Amino acid sequence: MHNMIGKLFLGLGIFLAAPLSVAHAQATRTWVSGVGDDVNPCSRTAPCKTFAGAISKTAAGGAINVLDPGGFGAVTITKSITIRSDGAEAGILAAGTNGIIINAAPTDRIVLEGLDIDGGSPISPGIDGVRILAAGEVVINKSVIRNFIGGGSGTGVNINASTKVRVTIADSVINNNLYGVRIPALATNDMHLKMFDTLLVANSTAGLSVAGAGNDALISGNKFIGPKSLEILTSGKVTSYGDNVLTSGSTPTTTVPLG
Repeated sequence: MHNMIGKLFLGLGIFLAAPLSVAHAQATRTWVSGVGDDVNPCSRTAPCKTFAGAISKTAAGGAINVLDPGGFGAVTITKSITIRSDGAEAGILAAGTNGIIINAAPTDRIVLEGLDIDGGSPISPGIDGVRILAAGEVVINKSVIRNFIGGGSGTGVNINASTKVRVTIADSVINNNLYGVRIPALATNDMHLKMFDTLLVANSTAGLSVAGAGNDALISGNKFIGPKSLEILTSGKVTSYGDNVLTSGSTPTTTVPLG
């Protein structure tokens, strides 16, 4: 009799524990929606409301997809992840703060695609649209990053890592920031940017600023429109394929032939 009761409770315990382990599992693909809720599992049929809510339920190396238009909030990324919108308005309003902070491992790869990252109004402007503190590789594609003029050095994409990081920006618009894209000089300089087919307009300090020996940018097919196209400081290096539009500012330190 006692054995039967013990087996019954043991079976009941397994039955009750099973849903809990499933509830805490991370999915390789999650979804957000303008009408979602972060208490949801972030599935296709029960999406989350914010990127921050979805990222905690997404496995490393997984993807967060945008179902429909919405404002999905600022997020900090600490692992390999893809955040992607294909056509739907995927907004991040970051008034007074940073839009996306990337502080991942040197082996991690982060992809941001189809996002609209907005620093908000001049009354409470954002600081950095994308602030990269640590990662192996970051890819920003088909995104708009604008209105980051806060903190005295507001930047669309601030590549501010202390260890080696490779960043690729393609087919994007970066406008109305203090700096469009910035690589500052740090104690350890090993930051590398490749930027293709991107419009940088009305960035009041510089469209692209590169400082520090060991930091470099390779640019092709970009249009720099504004008070200063390039700012090259303290042994920074910019290599151009010669097909960029530059309205003012420093000239590339190296130009390579097309093809």
